Amino acid sequence: MARRPIDLSQAMAKARGAPHSRAAVLNRLLRRRAHAQQIGDIETEARLREQIRWSLPMQTPDEGDG
Repeated sequence: MARRPIDLSQAMAKARGAPHSRAAVLNRLLRRRAHAQQIGDIETEARLREQIRWSLPMQTPDEGDG
C-alpha cells in the first residue's frame, strides 16, 4: 500500500492549532492585543495593531460603499 504524501501546510496548521478563517485570525489578534494593552506591553500591542490592520478586509476604490 502506497503512503500518501504529507501536506506540510496542513500538518503545520494542525500542530499550531491555527485558525482556518480570517474571522478566527482577527479574533485571536484582537484578544492578544487587548491582553498586551492590559499588561502595558506597548511594543507587542503596536506590533499586533499592525497585524490587525493587515488582516482586515480591504475595500478597493471601485467597490464603493454599497
